[in-house]
Amino acid sequence: MSSNYTVLARKYRSQDFQSLIGQDVLVKTLTTAITTGRIAHAYIFTGIRGTGKTSTARILAKALNCLSSDGPTATPCGVCENCRAIAAGQHIDVLEIDAASHTGVDNMRDILDAAQYRPTNGRYKVYIIDEVHMLSTSAFNALLKTLEEPPAHVIFILATTEIRKVPVTILSRCQRFDLVRVPVETLKKHFNWIAEQEKIELSDAANELLARAADGSVRDGLSLLDQAIAQTGGHVDEKSVLDMLKRADRGVVVDFMKILLSGDTSAALEKVDEIYTNGADLTMLLNDMMEWTHWATRMHPSLHAGNVTNSPYTADQRDQINEINKKVSLNTLSRIWQVMVASVAEMQAAGNQKQCFDMLVIRLMHIADMPSVPEILKQQNTSIKNSNNENSIPLEDQKKSINKIEISSANDLAESLQKSKEILLYSYYSSNIEVVEISDGKIKYFDRKGENDFPQKLSGWLLEKTGKNWVLEKITESLHTHTVTEQKQEELEADPLVSSAMDLFTDAEIIGVSK
Repeated sequence: MSSNYTVLARKYRSQDFQSLIGQDVLVKTLTTAITTGRIAHAYIFTGIRGTGKTSTARILAKALNCLSSDGPTATPCGVCENCRAIAAGQHIDVLEIDAASHTGVDNMRDILDAAQYRPTNGRYKVYIIDEVHMLSTSAFNALLKTLEEPPAHVIFILATTEIRKVPVTILSRCQRFDLVRVPVETLKKHFNWIAEQEKIELSDAANELLARAADGSVRDGLSLLDQAIAQTGGHVDEKSVLDMLKRADRGVVVDFMKILLSGDTSAALEKVDEIYTNGADLTMLLNDMMEWTHWATRMHPSLHAGNVTNSPYTADQRDQINEINKKVSLNTLSRIWQVMVASVAEMQAAGNQKQCFDMLVIRLMHIADMPSVPEILKQQNTSIKNSNNENSIPLEDQKKSINKIEISSANDLAESLQKSKEILLYSYYSSNIEVVEISDGKIKYFDRKGENDFPQKLSGWLLEKTGKNWVLEKITESLHTHTVTEQKQEELEADPLVSSAMDLFTDAEIIGVSK
């Protein structure tokens, strides 16, 4: 390649208003002003880098001094002596001043002194002061009077990326134009046109990546395109651009967010390791995750804010995001967004970004499971309500509800007495009471010993444990029904293992049965 190679950002710099892309309002206003003769004495252009501030200033200077017409024209020819000299930065009457290196009041005084003299070759003397916010306070003050009432042949054009740092006294003396970020679609068309001019192959996916990485700046995008061409030799595809930008494919990001929101910490960390090993920049990955969260929030069915077809995702990827949104609440997306925003500074300050990113992933996965504030309040209100309902029930009824048991047989009654640790009552009942009949609320029995206080003790216990009064009917003659202990002993003797054991010992007998 020739040593005189001109980078794309310079080679394809806008030379007239028609080629100034993405600034339609600015172009319309300036061309109308020039056509109608309403040319201001001072302009200030502001916007992010690479949107056309200096290019617009040069085009305006050419429009004011073009020799193709008798006066200023909105369509400078670009071929006359003045137009060529201004494009090359060599016109004697058009001075481009870098305020970053001419910050002092003495520099400004020299400029203002020269402004008093009439132009040599053009109609106007045009002073283009780039990055004007870098001027000192004294320099701004020196500029004020001349800026307000300059000689008729002088036009001031100020440019800055930091409009807030420019004093209000300066702004009030200028017509202000805010240059907007150039839309992605506009950048893609521009890059495609340049690719055709340069005879290079630029895939749609690679073009999309470059246009979005440019972040609204034409110069940034052209610099990236220049680098991609140099890297690939003129065959720019998606993979080469991804490698150059050190970022993961958006499909990878969608898959990663799906894993992240599934709650599988091990799988999420393995995916991070894989992405990191493949050379992705983790800071860029965090930015991509924030981009995903932003669009997923806008696409959420509970919100669906605005048109999402202009999102950077394919139709298939948008379908995947919609499927994820069915399982993820808007509150969860909002929480992980807040954590990721707070982690940007951490990533920049971290000595080991991989460690920092791993901890971020773990934090995101745990915070995603946390209930929202409304859910917490709802749970608290439900708990309080239940507590109030319990307190409204009399204490005796609460006890009955809590301790209520079911008794349908003699063995049920024995087991309940034993579990309640009513040892004396259980011992007497299991050894001396022949239960003839037991049903819901009634016991018919024979008492071999006949203790007078047994019925009173048992009925009191039954009332406490079952919540109802039982009828205890005592009969006077035994029907030779087994007691609970005798029934257990009979069952035990019938057991083949116990019977075999007793046969091994002479005069062996069972003297007691315990549970």
